Amino acid sequence: MNEHTSSFIRLLTNPLKFRLFLLAKLPSAFFSGVRVRYMDEKRCEASVPYKWFSQNPFRSTYFACLAMAGELTTGALGMAHIYKRKPSVSMLVVKMEAAYFKKATGRTTFTCEDGEQFRQAIEDAIAANESRTVEAKTTGRNKEGEVVCEMMVTWSFKAKSK
Repeated sequence: MNEHTSSFIRLLTNPLKFRLFLLAKLPSAFFSGVRVRYMDEKRCEASVPYKWFSQNPFRSTYFACLAMAGELTTGALGMAHIYKRKPSVSMLVVKMEAAYFKKATGRTTFTCEDGEQFRQAIEDAIAANESRTVEAKTTGRNKEGEVVCEMMVTWSFKAKSK
């Protein structure tokens, strides 16, 4: 584990610091109400509510707002493992797939448990000095625990030149 991973997790799980981060870097997620609910080096949970700013004309959460919360669960795990890393590592979404099963009419909570995959890919990218990809799965559930959607987000990692 990167020695700075835990400090990134503390930063992201601090409600005030996280909201400031969203406002500065992801304002649409801020206004949609996306929040990190839990995070450690292996798992991240984030949620998005159904509210005026995140709604669609069909009285459910707009798919793009669901995608923001889903992407956040995967991206936060990747960011945690590259935070203040030497050499620094860049990351980029290269593919995203989603399947929707139910209308999201309340708070939808996404969970990604692929932190170990991210850690290993980043280590490999640094060792080989080549890009590596991670296909991470995140599942969105409603308050009853029913699966609302599943997403596969593919991230690419590459060590930056010194």
